[in-house]
Amino acid sequence: MLTNEAYKPINCDDYDNLELACTKHWTIALKLKDGEALSAKAKDILSRKNVEYLAIELSGEIRELRLDHIASFSHPELGTVIVSEE
Repeated sequence: MLTNEAYKPINCDDYDNLELACTKHWTIALKLKDGEALSAKAKDILSRKNVEYLAIELSGEIRELRLDHIASFSHPELGTVIVSEE
C-alpha cells in the first residue's frame, strides 16, 4: 500500500476501541485493507506528521500500522469492529 497517500482519520468510536485494546494489552485479530490478516498484541497509538499509527507486537517485534489501513479488528470482549472513516 502506498504510504504517501493522504491520511484519512478513522471514526472516533473505532479509535476509542483501539485505545482500549492498547490499554489492556489485548491480542487482537486484525484485517488490513490490502488483505493481510494477523493476530498481534496492541501496544500504543502514535501520531507522526498528522498520521496515526497502531503499534503492535508481532513475534516479539514492534510494527506500526496506519489506522486508515486497518479494515477491521476483533477481540472476544469487543466483538468485531469494522473500521470506518470519519
